[in-house]
Amino acid sequence: MDDANTSTDIRLREGASIAQRLVMSGFAAAVALCFTPGLFTHDTLEVAISVAALLVGAVFVGGIMLAPAVVWIITPDQILIGRQRPFGKLQTRVVTKDDITALQVPRSKRVKARFQLAFTLASGERLTSPPISDVTRVRETVARVATQFDVPNVETPINPLDASNPEMHLGEPLEPFSARDIRIVALIAVALCAGPYAYKLWRGLPPGPIDLMLLPIGGIAAFAVYRFANLVTGAFWIIRQDDIRVERLSGDGKPRADHIEGRDVKTITVERKGRSEDEHYTVVIRLHAGRKFRSPRVGSRQEARAVGAEIVRRLGIAPEANRI
Repeated sequence: MDDANTSTDIRLREGASIAQRLVMSGFAAAVALCFTPGLFTHDTLEVAISVAALLVGAVFVGGIMLAPAVVWIITPDQILIGRQRPFGKLQTRVVTKDDITALQVPRSKRVKARFQLAFTLASGERLTSPPISDVTRVRETVARVATQFDVPNVETPINPLDASNPEMHLGEPLEPFSARDIRIVALIAVALCAGPYAYKLWRGLPPGPIDLMLLPIGGIAAFAVYRFANLVTGAFWIIRQDDIRVERLSGDGKPRADHIEGRDVKTITVERKGRSEDEHYTVVIRLHAGRKFRSPRVGSRQEARAVGAEIVRRLGIAPEANRI
């Protein structure tokens, strides 16, 4: 359940569904079971590795299946908190308006555009909500909750993705690597590849084919570091009304920028990158010219869809191109 701007209630959710848990735990169990043949060998090392893999798999499956799902329903007068573990009973708690004395909005250390509501109760207890899913309406949500519960002096969060900003920022401003850092990494690559060859010469042993093959690989690696190191810095998106400025660095560290306008967009989608259900969703824009732009990491699927919806609004993208 997402934040509902059209309702008097604000709903926040955290935790995967039963179907998602079964898929993730099934995958983990399948990987762990691949190590079972080692249990029937007479090699102590293989048996130890198999036992360790099965134990890690069991812990991983247990963690997935036992993690609770949490739902907060914030009404004008109270907060209803529901917590349920798979196959367990639903536990509920009601926090009334009179119990709340303070409100803070902590920011996630891992994902900068992720915010939660932290309430301090009259008893001194601190309750932290699930993340606010619509990251483009954080200030609006915080102001609304503070007004509902008459909480004074609530600090307005700094949110680079808030829709109230004239410019929304995805990612971090780019800076090229220093020439000194690039030289150090290149020298390390050369040293690692030349090390086995030098060791053989020092011991008076004839270098093998692998030792000889590593020498040119070291040179190629050093050249690649010099030529392409700055390409791994990613991209920085500046989302404005009517256009998006996508900033990148070229291989030599010089900045370059592309501009995306609504009429150029063929489709806009949200895609999952990596295996994390919570942190690896991105917004993907495909142009009529065939180019594809993938945004810096946004966060959860709900957060990425909120950002995508704001991009659609600002660029005036046609409904048929919107596949969020």
